[in-house]
Amino acid sequence: MNMNKWHEAEQYLRGADSRIAGIMERAGPCELMPNEDGFSSLSNSIIGQQLSNHVANIIRNRFRKLFENDKPDPEVLLNLDDSILRSVGLSFQKIKYLRGLASWVESGELDFSALEKMTDEQAMQTLIQVHGIGRWTAEMYLLFTLNRPDLLPLGDAAIEAAMKRLYDLPEKDWKDPAIQIAEKWRPWRSVACWYLYQYHGMQKNEDAPK
Repeated sequence: MNMNKWHEAEQYLRGADSRIAGIMERAGPCELMPNEDGFSSLSNSIIGQQLSNHVANIIRNRFRKLFENDKPDPEVLLNLDDSILRSVGLSFQKIKYLRGLASWVESGELDFSALEKMTDEQAMQTLIQVHGIGRWTAEMYLLFTLNRPDLLPLGDAAIEAAMKRLYDLPEKDWKDPAIQIAEKWRPWRSVACWYLYQYHGMQKNEDAPK
């Protein structure tokens, strides 16, 4: 959907912020693309809460194997026994969250096509009504599944680490200056954040541009 759109964003950000432009030189074009269906995407986020990426991905892969074509389905999930869900590495709390999400989807209370028509804030407020979905999970859904162009998920640990290092922000009171810096990225803050994720990955590999 967004290759041309992101090209415009890249041109804009290159002119707006030399540090983001420096990451672009290393990372290449923005690869934000619409993700799989809503239930799979939100299930992934719930499974990943408070886990390292490595552990979360192992559990996600096992979880998918419980479904036909590796595609999580709310109706099937609601009929699976807790012992089966526990066997793939899910905690009782996450099983409760996943069942709650599946119930919302099955009942029609959570309508993914309706979310697409809402503003960012309306969509987030709808999502966080589901037990187990907080603001971070809602923001990740809007960013990586719906590709909303102007999100700033400051509750994300990778974004926090990247901004502190790239802009030499203070350890504690960093959010206000971060918001100010991000003002110049509008209306493409999501794309700037995608580049911050790339920077964070480079930093972890001790390969980040200074």
